[in-house]
Amino acid sequence: MKITKDLYQGSLALLTDFYQLTMAYAYWKSGKAEQEAIFNLFFRKHPFHGGFTIAAGLAYVIDFCNNFYFHEDDLEYLSGMTNSDGSVVFEEAFIKYLKKMRFSCDLEAVEEGTVIFPHTPMVKVKGPLIQCQLLETALLNIINFQTLIATKSARVSLAAKGDSVLEFGLRRAQGIDGALAASRASYIGGCAATSNVMAGKLFGIPVSGTHAHSWIMSFDSEIDAFHAYADAFPGKCIFLVDTYDTETGIKHAIEVGKVLRTKGKEMLGVRIDSGDLAYFSNIARQMLDEAGFPDAKVVASNDLDEHIISSLKFQEASIDTWGVGTKLVTAYDQPALGAVYKLAALKSDAGLWEPKVKVSQQSIKINVPGDHQVKRFLKHGKAMADMLYLKDSDIEKSKITIIDPTDPTKRKKLNVEDLEEVNLLKQIFLGGKQVYISPSIKEIKENTKTGLSYFDKAHKRLINPHIYPVGLEEQLYKLRTDLVFKMKNYEHE
Repeated sequence: MKITKDLYQGSLALLTDFYQLTMAYAYWKSGKAEQEAIFNLFFRKHPFHGGFTIAAGLAYVIDFCNNFYFHEDDLEYLSGMTNSDGSVVFEEAFIKYLKKMRFSCDLEAVEEGTVIFPHTPMVKVKGPLIQCQLLETALLNIINFQTLIATKSARVSLAAKGDSVLEFGLRRAQGIDGALAASRASYIGGCAATSNVMAGKLFGIPVSGTHAHSWIMSFDSEIDAFHAYADAFPGKCIFLVDTYDTETGIKHAIEVGKVLRTKGKEMLGVRIDSGDLAYFSNIARQMLDEAGFPDAKVVASNDLDEHIISSLKFQEASIDTWGVGTKLVTAYDQPALGAVYKLAALKSDAGLWEPKVKVSQQSIKINVPGDHQVKRFLKHGKAMADMLYLKDSDIEKSKITIIDPTDPTKRKKLNVEDLEEVNLLKQIFLGGKQVYISPSIKEIKENTKTGLSYFDKAHKRLINPHIYPVGLEEQLYKLRTDLVFKMKNYEHE
């Protein structure tokens, strides 16, 4: 799917903060526009107080970069901008520069569905400084939201312990864009289907849904409504049973289910959308079994999230399928991921890469400089540790030590000779040309499932998860430390 073409009818170059354009103009004005740079997009803390994060949004990033240009209407708008004194903000020569500019960067990224951790790059952009800068806001907008929702979906799916989770959040999502992106990310994270028909069409996600309370209320009786629905969809009947009285609704569903059976069809199940879900699901299961419908599913909805699902599981609720809406697609308990996009290196006039570091009183805000890659070590199908390392470094494999980027007292020695290893950052663009073949959304979803299987249950638990070891290789740690001291001494001279 061509997202910008199908949804937005063209370039999204103006999907940016104004200060990106003012910096771009200043880069151009000072002769730095074409200077080569490296920027990294990463986050500093897992969302939802969790122990893992699921990468999502790369397909949108690819489409954005493939369609990155300033349309005539965009340039006309920029040309008409004026300062408070009436002078133009951007001179005509700069507008002409933007008109000719096309995306020409290298871009590396972790694949969608990959389990990732704080401080490790999710996207790395290498190319002309002005282009790298102009990509920042859009890339953050895309990656932040979809990664957040994919992670929430994975947590909900883990709590469901293999049961199907359906995403029902369209009506409560943050606008049309938010709803579509959330449906896509929810499927990547683990949901089996969505209620969002447009998302089904655009992304190839299975769609699911039955009927609402209004369907029942539009008839003289609940039983009449069930019979009418069975006539319309004899092979897809899941009856919503709590419009009036839940137990009576279950009895009516069973009655109609028996009629369906005489016609060679089977009732698929019942849905409960209110009340004590543990109690009523157990009642429903007992009634369905006793009536000869052991295969009929009990579907539950009603403001569910991973914590409520986990509680209902603990209570041994007889729920087979979970409909999750508002708290999933809005990331109800944490509405933003907080990923950032930081300059990591600049190429000098001599053609050498000079690593760059942002110094802060908070160690968590000190970025990782240089041109680096992320390596994951595995043993017998289990992830052991992730290491950030400089691409051009000469690492002695028998002596690897990784150092926590925020706490140098946390170190882990790795005997990697008997470990499998994989680099997480994949080449997506070279010189502005896409070299990566995007997988199908079903393959991405499977990547999430497989990736999560590499990690111990302790890393995936909802509360106080065990911290997975991620660190800087010693040479990279030393580079960053030396740069921090250098910059602090420079600022105090």
